[in-house]
Amino acid sequence: MKARSFFRTIQVKLVIIYLLLILVAMQLIGVYFISTVKNSLITSFTNNLKEQADILSKFAATSLAPNMEGEGGSAENTTEDLNLVVRNLFSISGAEVQVLDANATVVATSVQGHQSYIGQKNKSLAVSRALQNIPDNEEEIIDENNTRKKMVALPVTYNDKVVGAVYVVASMTELYETVNRVNQIFFSGTLIALGLTGVLGIVLAHTITSPIQGLTRQAEAVAEGRFDLKAPVLGDDEIGRLSMAFNEMTSRLKEALSANEEENEKLVSVLSNMSDGVVAADERGYIIVWNRRALELLDVETFQGVEMASLLGLSRDKLAEVQAGRARTILINRETAEEEESGADGSLLKVTFTPIHRRDKGITGTIAVLQDVTEQEKLEQSRRQFVANVSHELRTPLTTIKSYAEALEDGALEERELSERFVGVISNETERMIRLVTDLLHLSRLDSNQAPLRRRQTNVHEMLDEVADRFSFQLRQKSIKATVQVDRGLKKAWLDRDQIDQVLDNLISNAIKYTLDGGKIYMTARKTEDDSLLEISVKDTGIGIPKKDLSRIFDRFYRVDKARSRNMGGTGLGLSIAREIVKAHGGTISLHSELNEGTTVTFTLPLLQEGGESA
Repeated sequence: MKARSFFRTIQVKLVIIYLLLILVAMQLIGVYFISTVKNSLITSFTNNLKEQADILSKFAATSLAPNMEGEGGSAENTTEDLNLVVRNLFSISGAEVQVLDANATVVATSVQGHQSYIGQKNKSLAVSRALQNIPDNEEEIIDENNTRKKMVALPVTYNDKVVGAVYVVASMTELYETVNRVNQIFFSGTLIALGLTGVLGIVLAHTITSPIQGLTRQAEAVAEGRFDLKAPVLGDDEIGRLSMAFNEMTSRLKEALSANEEENEKLVSVLSNMSDGVVAADERGYIIVWNRRALELLDVETFQGVEMASLLGLSRDKLAEVQAGRARTILINRETAEEEESGADGSLLKVTFTPIHRRDKGITGTIAVLQDVTEQEKLEQSRRQFVANVSHELRTPLTTIKSYAEALEDGALEERELSERFVGVISNETERMIRLVTDLLHLSRLDSNQAPLRRRQTNVHEMLDEVADRFSFQLRQKSIKATVQVDRGLKKAWLDRDQIDQVLDNLISNAIKYTLDGGKIYMTARKTEDDSLLEISVKDTGIGIPKKDLSRIFDRFYRVDKARSRNMGGTGLGLSIAREIVKAHGGTISLHSELNEGTTVTFTLPLLQEGGESA
């Protein structure tokens, strides 16, 4: 392992790179130089053979000419003369020179031991080509002794006629020995150059790697949390500027970490002193952050390694809905052991979920805010119970009052004009109180889930048209134009027609009450983008609602202008009833309003198939 890590160091890599560069350069130079020297020696050797062969051919031309002319008397003298000339004047070390006549017969040879060749024919291809007056006839051959030789054959001409040929075969052993010596010299020079380069490479590499090692030590110190050390700056080159940049980065990182620690302390302080409990879970659902108030509300000692789903008693499907943002708020009951023994009601916690989003990664966690709403829920429950009790207690006397009023209307009193006026007032007040009691009873049934839904397939367009027809008289009285618009793809929906009619009646009634003469009312219905919800909205051009009242507009008995609402016959329960009906259908309702510009109330209902299944 140590040897492997040693060869992975930058210093060794630089030295190896230097050596490889020198080796490649020397090899390229050596190949070119040796090839050039070899070619030069071979060319010089060949030219030397050709020059001597050319000189010999000129001497032999006059000697071979009588043979062409058929002077047989002097042939033997000519052969002896040529042998003498070839042996004495044209002897080449390690070479054999032969003179041949026009019939390729050996006339003379320079080798004493080859005198028996005289009178025999030389059947070499080069000789045949020379006798055909082809001047360039040379080739390298390897004889039976594995000796490389150079062969040259030149024609001998006399009066432009080929009278014979000169054949030269010379050994190239000395030439290749010279080339081998050059190779050895070059190889020795390469080894010396590599040695010197290795030494210089180590020195140069050390000058580069030494500052890098200092930066490495500084980086390791920063990783351990020590920011006081500074990397040495040994020059103004690239590594020196890198060291300065690294020192600057270390200073800024120290400042950033200090600021981050300060912010973390602030966050911890805020979380610790919050009146609400806060827990945060990672993408797997395990709690990673919490505050002291959350421990108190959930009555546990720690959240370390605890899943949020098991802690809050949620199923994995419900937690997935929460993480996807489809269920932002839930209520959970918590009962301690003492409360279970005493039979007292447990605490009610309101949990508000917020998904944690990270860029390019989607949802990476969930934050849950816990609020103790036990007292609030008790007050709300008491108010609901009060409304139910009062409604039941007042219904009988109100019915009696209505009966007496009818008797008065029948002429029971003698003063007809006065009695009719009294009867009218009693009748109006009675009707108003009956409406109030009816609304309270309806709310009570909705709160206690005693008003089951009777869903049936309903034509949405027909339902909205019938609502407009029911209020046509009031619309004409105030010259208000009502418009119904339904998307083409929306035909029918499964819903409780009677209850949704009541929602629409309340919304249209409010719109007519608070829209001035000559105004407009728009009723629209459409599907949401994912085709899972039916969205119905009622928009008017009325007086609008102040922003300060929007947050409480759905509260029971809440009126923006109490005196005016009573004069118009309002009970303050219409929007509350509408909200409860929509909630019973599994939908939501919202209101948007601008003062003196108009109000838009929108509610959504799940699009269900027959049998109550989601569409």
